[in-house]
Amino acid sequence: MAGVVELNDGQSKLVLSPEQGAAIARYDALVIGSEPVALLKPGDGTGASGCQLLVPWSNRISGGGFTFDGRFHAVEPNVPGEAFPIHGDGFQKPWRLVDRTDTAAELVLEDGAIGPYRYAASVTYALRDGALDARLTVKNHAGMRLPYGLGFHPWFPRGDTTLLKARAKRVWLEDERHLPVGVVPVSERPGWDFERPIPLPLEWVNNAFDGWDGRASITQLEGEIAITLSASSELGVYILYSPSPDAGFFCFEPVSHLVDAHHGEGLTPLEDGETMSATMRLDWAVMDTD
Repeated sequence: MAGVVELNDGQSKLVLSPEQGAAIARYDALVIGSEPVALLKPGDGTGASGCQLLVPWSNRISGGGFTFDGRFHAVEPNVPGEAFPIHGDGFQKPWRLVDRTDTAAELVLEDGAIGPYRYAASVTYALRDGALDARLTVKNHAGMRLPYGLGFHPWFPRGDTTLLKARAKRVWLEDERHLPVGVVPVSERPGWDFERPIPLPLEWVNNAFDGWDGRASITQLEGEIAITLSASSELGVYILYSPSPDAGFFCFEPVSHLVDAHHGEGLTPLEDGETMSATMRLDWAVMDTD
């Protein structure tokens, strides 16, 4: 893969794609006595695999834009086939590699610009004892106060024996436009209550969960691998996107706010020159099958 950055700490390998939004193209466990195990769905450059960065917001903005501090800001759709602008533009732009070692790299985006947003962003990735630490930072350069959000968009393999555990209190329901239309306790949706490890639902899921404790576990029984995801307190919501059992993947996205938060709440207002950051950690272990 041309133009990639590869990190390796002897226990994991990480492949980054600076030209494709500083996305993670691969994150593989280097298990002794076997071929590398793909912890994320390997990236193919389409944005539907690996792990993308969500900046300066996550998910959709309805209404052609948003009003903030008494002023309407238009935001045009940015992805073909999507009716609303989605996930900002950080994932659509090339980032610049500014520092790297065998096990860590820092990349920057200096010209983020979508709708009213003008911003700079940086991301650091580091492998430590096989675990991956990612830290994403955004700095407002718009010359005015604006509401910001951050998130990570990893794509995980889904098999017949994949289990998910991710405690949350509420789940937001969506309409046919993928916009929120109400919230219910997860206890009212037992198939979506991941208090304990359970299989992913058979039906379409594309919902935001809040009241999350910032931790999740993904168990791939077939591959005998257990993945732990930890997110910083800024990322108090997760989006679960799981279209069907035969899709071969699902997305578990730790994010800082709900869907269409520009018309609700949860974004972080930043003055010109202010910053916000968030972190995600992925760790893995071979399951004890004895």
